[in-house]
Amino acid sequence: MAVYVDDAVWPWRGKQWAHLMADSLDELHEFAQRLGLRRNWFQDRASGAHYDITDAKREMALRIGAVPLSRDDVKLYQAVLQNARRQASILRGSRP
Repeated sequence: MAVYVDDAVWPWRGKQWAHLMADSLDELHEFAQRLGLRRNWFQDRASGAHYDITDAKREMALRIGAVPLSRDDVKLYQAVLQNARRQASILRGSRP
């Protein structure tokens, strides 16, 4: 099992943001708690189950064991994203 964090490339509110995703939702929520993230910040949208994190939180996540996820590693990135979308779909009660 692994927790992944992509590159902080998403600008919003004057900061760069990244996505925190994981192989399982339990692992994702546990890791997010270790980062000090609130559960109500969890995103279960069609884009995939994730937490939005700032670049500073991304660095912290990497220090405590998150796997960096680069868009250059297309196969891994697509697999993680597909899994996150499946998780969100299940939570929303629709077909994966």
